[in-house]
Order: sequence, then structure tokens, then C-alpha cells
Amino acid sequence: MDWLFNLLPHLLNGVSLGLLFALIALGFMLIVGVMEVINLAHGSLFALGAYVAITLMGWKMSYAMAFLLAPLLVGAFGMLLELCLRRTYGKDPLYGLLLTFGAALVIEELIRLVWGSNEKQLIVPEQFSGAMLVGGLLYSKYRVFASVAAIGMILLLWLFLEKTPYGAMIKAGAHDSEMVRALGINLPRLRLAVFALGTALAAVAGIVLAPIWGVRPHMGVDAVVPAFLIIVLGGVGSFWGAVLAGIMVGIVVGLTGAYASEWSLLSMYLLLIALVTFRARGLFGKKTALEN
Repeated sequence: MDWLFNLLPHLLNGVSLGLLFALIALGFMLIVGVMEVINLAHGSLFALGAYVAITLMGWKMSYAMAFLLAPLLVGAFGMLLELCLRRTYGKDPLYGLLLTFGAALVIEELIRLVWGSNEKQLIVPEQFSGAMLVGGLLYSKYRVFASVAAIGMILLLWLFLEKTPYGAMIKAGAHDSEMVRALGINLPRLRLAVFALGTALAAVAGIVLAPIWGVRPHMGVDAVVPAFLIIVLGGVGSFWGAVLAGIMVGIVVGLTGAYASEWSLLSMYLLLIALVTFRARGLFGKKTALEN
């Protein structure tokens, strides 16, 4: 049983990381579903959330206030990006890809210009620092907070999408944007709100992950690649598929990082290949005409 006791902390770390990966992926998926644009700047906005929170806390703002305000500011920045994207709607998807790729580079360079290239650290409140003893297992208090925060945000997002009329509009827009327009719903305003919500979720994940990963200008790349893989693994458009896939990726990355660090990044690609080989549409993806 000693091996299981030694494995448990790495397993818990993987679940915690996976929940945060899922939060990033859900924001990414909202934008892809409603706007039919793969937002390559999503990772840079994730990083921007961490840097904005560090700045707010540097202005003597509490962690709680920074946690609430930084995503709102990043969401507002995301709205500006969506306004730029509007000229690409209805055209070749390559235009949207190129614009968001360019935006990602611009945001990363702006981060370097404003905050510098050196790694920074987001200071967590004293009550979340240190370790706690649970059943003879010593575990990081902050990891527990990160997991609870991710679970809370995922549940709030699910309730918003499933139990509110605005959520129903977003889901309808993801299935048929023309029908939404025909019903009299303001589609440009809906897209603007969804883009703000997606980027705000990325910023929340950036703030929570910052004390674990450290804060550096290129940290967005480390987030957007797993997010894209998670959407494919879970099945495009599946909310709980993305959550489950995020946990799977987190566990695989966490365990390989602990026992074979050189395989840490490669492990999630191997997971993708293994699952897609046997189930091309992902865990909860809908069956296509090609499979009939």
C-alpha cells in the first residue's frame, strides 16, 4: 500500500491541474461553438489575466478583489478583439485564425513591454499558503483552493448555460446562428458577450494557475494547446466531455511529470492518439454521417 500512498499526492495534483485545464477549455469551446472561430489568442488572454491580477495586488488590492476584477478587465479586452474579428465573419475561416494568431503575438509582446520578460509570482493569501495534513497525507492548501475554485466556476457556468435564458441563447447560437438571428436575437451582441465570457474564464484560470506554474509572457502556449486537445478528446460541443477530458489530461500530465518528467508534455498527445484511434469523435462527441 506504500506505493498507493506515494501515488496519491501526484494523482490529486493531476486532478487539480485537470480541472483548471477544463476551465480554460470551456471558455475556448464557448467561443468556437458560437462564433465558429478558433481563438488562438485564448492562451495569451489566460496569461494576461495573471499579469493584471499581479498589478492590481501591487496596487494594494486584496487577492479576492483582484480575482473578481482582473477577469472583468480581460473580458473587456476580449470584447475589443471580438470587434476586430467581426470583419472576418462569413469569410474563409483562415482570416479569423490569422487575426487571432496575430493578436496572440501582440498580447505577448505587450506583456513583455509592460511587465518585462522575467518570471513573476502571484502572492496568495496567507490562509491558502503552506500545507495541511489529511489522513497522514501532507498536501498543499493552495492546491485544494485551486480545485474548489475550478469546480465552483465549472458548476456556475453549467447553471448559467442550463438554467438561464441567456444560456439558452448561447446554446442555440452554437447550434444554428442563422436561426437565432431569425428569432430576433441580436447576434452581434450575443457574440460579443460570449467572447467576453470565454476570455474571462481564461483569465480566472490564469489567476488560479499562476502560483502553481509561475507567471511568464509565454505561459499562454502551455495553456492553449491542452485546451484544444481537451475539446477534441471530450467531443466538440460537449460540456461534461470537456470536463472529463480535462481531468484525464491533468492526471496523465501530473503522473508522468512526477515519474518521467521528460514525457510530461508528450503524454497528453499520446492520450489523444490512443483515444481518437478507437473513438474518433471523442468521449461524448455526436455520431456523424460518416460513422453510419
